[in-house]
Amino acid sequence: MSAAVPAETEWTLPQLLRVQHITRYAYKGMVCDSFNEARLHPVDDHGQKCREFHLRIEPNAVVREYPDFYGNHVHYFDVTALHDWLEVEALSLVQTNADDRGSVPLNVSPGTLQDPEVREDCFSFLGTSEFVSLGSAIWREALDALPSGVHDLWQDTVIIGRHIFENFKYSPRSTTANTHPEEVIRSREGVCQDFAHVMIGMCRSQGVPARYVSGYFYNQNRAPDEIEASHAWVEVFIPGYGWKGFDPTHNRPADTRYVKLSIGRDYADIRPVGGNYRGKGTQKLTVEVRVTLAV
Repeated sequence: MSAAVPAETEWTLPQLLRVQHITRYAYKGMVCDSFNEARLHPVDDHGQKCREFHLRIEPNAVVREYPDFYGNHVHYFDVTALHDWLEVEALSLVQTNADDRGSVPLNVSPGTLQDPEVREDCFSFLGTSEFVSLGSAIWREALDALPSGVHDLWQDTVIIGRHIFENFKYSPRSTTANTHPEEVIRSREGVCQDFAHVMIGMCRSQGVPARYVSGYFYNQNRAPDEIEASHAWVEVFIPGYGWKGFDPTHNRPADTRYVKLSIGRDYADIRPVGGNYRGKGTQKLTVEVRVTLAV
């Protein structure tokens, strides 16, 4: 007998989630001197604990690890011999828990970010970055959501996230990994990565520190053989509380269905797998993700 699936209102309960993430590259002929980085190891923080992690590389390679500027786990490896394909598989077992800090404090204004007691380096997440500009389109969109500006960092973050959920259409294959927020604002459609970038830009344009989160979302309605994708959402900084996640794709704060992989200013900082090689190019890239309850 399979375990009962928790109801929507019960996603504050601890969950034990198993994640399989496979990335396959097929090249246009033989390549060599492939140098790669992978950010596939889930973080440990107040909301989750990574109990197990295994990384498999084919063709076989020696894997080393270091923490990047934002504290993410980075595994790097070289494949110097000739090869025409590469497969990277990450297997994780993650315990997710309700936020042990309690409710987000209310009536925290942007002015509190200037308090001397604020030691968090949140100012890297207030300006422009590779995939997030603070141009007029972003600024106007933020004013549409918040005509009178930001008065409460968390409550107004929720309003921005809800604005994106209600005014943008989730449309797979409508954008690419290199789409910028201004394009999404014009088309009014995109995927989770796009919505996260738009929300980050809207928050930053109003003085709210916001960062990109890559990870996974457990979909209890997924068919047994359905292939999923990785997910993305946003965290904003609340003085006296810390970073808090909100998902504009699903219009909700991150709960125990979410597994966090890494954080950065935008997608450019947290690419799950990336690198360089000598060869004619990639013929096909395939990514498969499965997130299941571990029972």
